[in-house]
This record gives sequence, structure tokens and C-alpha cells, in this order.
Amino acid sequence: MKTSFLLAALLMTQQAIATDTPAPPDAEKREHRVQAPHGAVRDDEYYWLRDDARQDKDVIAYLEAENAYVDAVMAPLEPLREALYEEIVGRVKQDDSSVPYRERGWWYYTRYETGRDYPIHARRRDGEGVDAASIQRANEAGDTTGEQILLEVNQLAEGKDYYSVGDWQVSQDNTMLAYADDTSGRRQYTVRFKNLATGEVLEDAIPGVSANVVWADDNRTLFYIENDPETLLTKRVKKHVVGTPVSEDVLVYEEADDSFYMGIGRTRDDAFVCIQVESTVSSEMRCAPAADPREFAVFAPRQRDVEYDADHHGGRWVVRTNQDAPNFKLMTAPTDARSRDQWQEWLAHSDEVFIEGFELFDGFTAVEERSNALERVRLIKPGGSEEYVRADEPAYSMGLSVNSEADTEWVRYGYTSLTTPATTYELNVATGERRELKRQPVPGYDPERYVTERVWAEARDGTRIPVSLVYRRGYEKDGSAALLQYAYGSYGASMDPGFNQTVVSLLDRGMVYAIAHIRGGQEMGRKWYDDGKLFNKINTFTDFIDVTDFLVGEGYAAKDRVAAYGGSAGGLLMGAVANMAPEKYAVILSQVPFVDVVTTMLDPSIPLTTNEYDEWGNPEQADYYQYMLSYSPYDNLKAQAYPAMFIGTGLWDSQVQYWEPAKYVARLRDLNTGEGTVVFRTNMDAGHGGKSGRFRRYRELSEMYAFLVDRLGAN
Repeated sequence: MKTSFLLAALLMTQQAIATDTPAPPDAEKREHRVQAPHGAVRDDEYYWLRDDARQDKDVIAYLEAENAYVDAVMAPLEPLREALYEEIVGRVKQDDSSVPYRERGWWYYTRYETGRDYPIHARRRDGEGVDAASIQRANEAGDTTGEQILLEVNQLAEGKDYYSVGDWQVSQDNTMLAYADDTSGRRQYTVRFKNLATGEVLEDAIPGVSANVVWADDNRTLFYIENDPETLLTKRVKKHVVGTPVSEDVLVYEEADDSFYMGIGRTRDDAFVCIQVESTVSSEMRCAPAADPREFAVFAPRQRDVEYDADHHGGRWVVRTNQDAPNFKLMTAPTDARSRDQWQEWLAHSDEVFIEGFELFDGFTAVEERSNALERVRLIKPGGSEEYVRADEPAYSMGLSVNSEADTEWVRYGYTSLTTPATTYELNVATGERRELKRQPVPGYDPERYVTERVWAEARDGTRIPVSLVYRRGYEKDGSAALLQYAYGSYGASMDPGFNQTVVSLLDRGMVYAIAHIRGGQEMGRKWYDDGKLFNKINTFTDFIDVTDFLVGEGYAAKDRVAAYGGSAGGLLMGAVANMAPEKYAVILSQVPFVDVVTTMLDPSIPLTTNEYDEWGNPEQADYYQYMLSYSPYDNLKAQAYPAMFIGTGLWDSQVQYWEPAKYVARLRDLNTGEGTVVFRTNMDAGHGGKSGRFRRYRELSEMYAFLVDRLGAN
């Protein structure tokens, strides 16, 4: 029976300052058994920390007591934290703006003003002498002549603890704006409408939706996705006619299978509006003419273990699919195709090349690929001739940028590396001319002072794991340096080596930064992902540990000065390696960590659970239950010495609920025999992505970095 947790929490705050360790609740408060399948019963002494409503006073007091403990631990490091914060924000050009792109007679861009947290989304009308370069020059000079502001997010965010605009779309006639905003961080949005001619925000407001909206050609009908109020899953596509009651919105499509996510969009040629549903292992599209979107026809019926996405341009469909092609291939189909039998192979499958995406142009096609753990862009021209966009460094990240118009010879792409700030180029496919449109300005940063490497570590099963490294020039590989090793390793998400200006503060203190491209991502193709999920999940964890051993063995770091960092599913990775090899890490940084795998995956009411059975397994099945139980960080905590840890979460996180790390830390405190400090910070007004605003999040990061730098002796 739950008693006065408020009193316990207050006592814990006092003891935190006096003893450097928060006190656990009394034993009688911790009696809880979780019924599991297959006749199992699991003890979960901290289950009481779950409060779906986020209103339980005792739970809130407990979290606030943990925050008070963090404050006490971090108080002596305030000068270091402030120095790190000033360094980080000092590398931000505060009045920066994005590269403008042209669409339907207007140039669109986003800009920031000095000292302000949020962006301004704006546009300028196309005309003689108006292009991307002239608009950039005007923005740099502070000249707003001819600018029309679409959304001044700083004003919209005033008085709110959290605010984010997730998506915005302008109607086809350029007169109406629909945008989706979130005021809690829970990724539950409200769609609103703005008349761009008058500036009036209409009374129409559609709550409880995802951040994904599409206009029909009549410029009055908007398609949006309604979320399930309990699981928060994307469930229904509806259409709203501007100026009519939301209660009259028409249901267009409802997805019955909770293992699928949903999205909506327009094809490249604007001819169709399409609904895309995707699970981990299959997908399905249904499309309708944008001019008359009353009937949505299935493009190709869903089939387990077959994924596809399609786009329409030039009188044909181009389809990317993994049917009989694990690394995907490209197919073509006629406009009226309704069966896979009508697809014809265009770009064949390769065991060595993973096709990630494509963009259709009038005279060529740009294909995003991965090969040997590096990204590249292949340009396919009429007649079948091909060329690759060149890269300038051994480890880099490259991908298509905003290419809003198809009738051009220029393709825009982004390029970055661990030493090169994000750069937007455009390449003329006909002449080969390359123009740099913008390089992310980083005041005080000189790329010549830093070096990036790509090395390969051998895993225990003989697999070679790519690793991207960066350090300050002059660093000596003598086994004395401190190292921060980062990875993710889930969902097929590839962690590419892009520039991170915050890491520069660590490099300048003599640290090495490494990204371990472990299995579970997709850096080496689809097999790399398959070898790091379901019954192969253990590879993700052992790869990370083996990379650490390799880097220490090669002299990149001292064995007692290694830190590990991961977030979300990467937080699961952190929890697993902490249990499996705690002696190899001096510090572990874990943000919004997915650490209570079994309990969460047994609860279909929690967002993401049902959609992720094909990622982790369904624990209702005995073999999956036992396998997940074997690595779940919360279930495998034991009496041993753990590293110092900084663990963070957001109270309103809808992806990984706050109680997972809260329970994990509480049990860890009971079992930890080591002397490493463990702190747990809950942002009481934030969700999965942390606080909103570009500077507020740097406050959070500087606190974590101060903890890291101090524990590694790198200050």
C-alpha cells in the first residue's frame, strides 16, 4: 500500500546533500508484482513511479527530489557548466538563416534573430533579380524588405514552457497556411490555420493529431492524421474543410493494425495525395488524385516482409522496394498500376549497395545510397549514364537537400563530416559545375585544427565494425586521452559522421570523440540492421563493447578514461553495456533511455509498443520473452560497481515514458556497490526531444558535459 511518498521524497532531498546519495523509499512502499505471460511473476518494487496522468503529488515530489540532488551534485561545477555553455552558444551564429528554396513563385526560408530561441518562417515573392543568393544577402544584412512572415514562432511560444511547430504547409494557391503545434513536448499536435493575405489565424483548431498535413487542390480541404487518445498511435486520416466545424470532418481512412504507423503526402508532380502506412517489415500506399481526392486506391496490397514507397513524375511511378532485394531496388510502373505484376525493374539490387531514397527530376534521377558504411548520391541521366557526387574526406555524411522543383538541371545536396560544418551545394548535372550555397557558420571554429578518421574494429564474431573518429590536431595516440564513444544501434537508423559544434568543446579539452556504427543501424546495408534486432539484439551491445576495447587497445584512449553516450534506444544500449561491462567505462551518459524493455513491451497501451514487435519481439511469445528478459537493463541490474552516470528524461515524453529511467535509477541505487555518482535529471516541462528553443537545450547539454568533463578529469 502506498503511504507518504511526499515525506520520503523530502527526506531524500535532505539526505542527498548530506550523504551524496538519495535515500530509497521504505520497503513497504515497494511491494509490487507484475504479472507476465507464461506463468511468470516479476517483482517490480518501483512500479509505483508510473503515473500516466503526471499528476500524482508523491511521484512529482520524488522526481523533484532527484532534481534537487542533481542541483546539489552539480553546484560545485557551475563555473565549468557556464564556461561550456558560453563556448557552445559562442559557436552559434545567432542571426542565421537557411538556404532559400523556390516553390510556386515564392522563395521560402527560415531565419533566426539574435538572442531569440525560436525560428521565423518566412517567404519572398519571386521576380527579376530575386534568387537564393540575393535573399541570403538580404537576410545577412537584416533587410526584411518584401518579406512575408508565415510564422513568428518566438511570439507563438511566449508564456509557454514548451512550444514546437512540427509541420506547416501552404495551400496550392499560396493563400492559406496550415500548421501543427505542440505545447507539451508529448508530440500531440493541434492543427491551426492562417490566412496569409490578412494574417488572421482562423478559429478552426484540430487537436490530438500528428505533425503531418496535406492540402488538396481546392485550397480549402486539408488532410490530417488523428491519433489514438490512449496509445497516441496514428490511427485515422480525416479531411477538414476550412471554415466548417471540426466535428463534421470526414473519415478518409482508418488503420486497424496497431503495428503500423501512418503518413500522408503529395507526389513529386503534385498529381496525387497518398496515404502511406508502414510497420517494421511491411508497407502499403493508397492514393487519390489531388484535384479530386474522394477515392483512395491501394497502390499495392501490403505483404509481410515486403516494403515499398513510390513517387509519381513524368507519367510513371518509380517504386523503391525490398521485394526479393534486401538492400532495395528501383522499379517503374504505369500511372494506373494497381498490382506488383505491373512493376518493371529499373535499378537492380546489389549486395554491396543499399538504396535509401531517390528524387525525380525532369531530366535525371538522384539516388541516395550507402556503400561500405558511407553515403553517396548517384545521378542517373537519360540513356542510362551515371555519375556519383564526389566527397572530400574519408568519413562524411551526404544526402539530398531540398529540391522543391523538378524542372531544373541543378540538384541540391548536403555534405558534412566530423570536422566540416553542414554545407549545402548545388551541382549542375549537365555541366558538372558545383556551387557552394551555404556553409553553417561556426564563429571561432577552424576546421584545420581538427582531424577525422575512419577505422575498423573487429567484433568478437569476426565482423568488422566501422568507427568514425575526430580529435584536435596535435593529439597523440599514446593511450592517455579521454574518449567519448557514441552509438545508437536500433531501428535501422544510421548514425552518420556529421559536424557537431557542441563536441568541439570536448575536443579542445583533449578528448577524442568516436561514433561506433554498430549493428542494428543500417550503415552497412539491410543485413547490418537484421543482425542487430530481434534474436540478434545482443550484437548491438557486444559491438559497442568491442569497439571500446579496440580503441583502447590501439592507444586512442586510456582504459580508465572512457565514457559512453546514447539516447532513447541508444539508452537501452547504455543500460545493457553498463550491466555487461561496467568496468570498461568511467562515465555513462544516457538520455531518455528505453531501459524497462519487458514491462513496456508487455503493455500495448503505451505508445510505440505494438508497432515495435518486429523490432524487439512480442514478449507474449515465450521465446521472445526470455530473450528480451536476458538483456533488459532494468531486469538485469545486479550488485556490482557501476560507473558514474548522468541520466536524463522528460516528464511528458511519449516515446520513452519518464518512469522507465526513474525506476531504473531507483533500483540501481539499491544495488550499486561502486562509488560512481549517479544523477537523474527530469525536465518537468519537456518531452522526448528535451526542452524547446535552441539555447535552452544547450543549458541542458552543458550540464551533462560538465559532469562528463569533471569525471574524466578533462577540465
